[in-house]
Amino acid sequence: MSASKPLIGISTYLERTRFGHWDVEAAVLYRGYLDCVVKAGGNPVMLPPVGTWSAETIGFLDGLVIAGGADIDPAAYGAAKHELTGEPRRDRDDAEFALVEAALKLDLPVLGVCRGMQVLNVALGGTLHQHIEGHNPAPGVFEHTDIEIVGDSRLHDVLGDATTVQCHHHQSLDRVADGLRVTAAAPDGTVEAVELEGAPFVVGVQSHPEQDIEDLRLFEALVEAARRRAS
Repeated sequence: MSASKPLIGISTYLERTRFGHWDVEAAVLYRGYLDCVVKAGGNPVMLPPVGTWSAETIGFLDGLVIAGGADIDPAAYGAAKHELTGEPRRDRDDAEFALVEAALKLDLPVLGVCRGMQVLNVALGGTLHQHIEGHNPAPGVFEHTDIEIVGDSRLHDVLGDATTVQCHHHQSLDRVADGLRVTAAAPDGTVEAVELEGAPFVVGVQSHPEQDIEDLRLFEALVEAARRRAS
């Protein structure tokens, strides 16, 4: 494998999808993830929530993105379902918890995006607020949020003291898992980023960096970490 083009796995989800003559269940992913990985210098590999993911089955990867999407089943963190929490997608929950466990075992660089940051937190023993206001203005509409970034963090190295991000979520981190450090917050206190202490690059962001193809800093940092690991 060429170290100049690290293989970056990206989790996907199963949805009923129409294309051409077909109306079938398919593994789908917003294209922005693929374009960001390619423009950042990596080769994207789509990982559907089927089969069994483990350190053995993802050992060919150089890095991992846990993509955004549906609410996590609150049973995964010992909570009853809130009336505004979406219906469980346990196939995806199980697949992504397994991906996180495998990636940490392999010391893979990881970027968790929105739901992906929440998956990282829950996989490590944290919990979620099942509904908050102000970060999800309307379906398909992103809220521009100013965040402050903690110094002496991987995120600070990439984005600096502060930046504006695009958010689309109604859940957020509640109890932060042991080992995770909060590295950014919104003005209302919502956790906007975490990273795993002691890991070369395990970063979660509550926002959607794949929405801005002109700002590749997070994806470039992931790809560079993957390149270093591959070499």
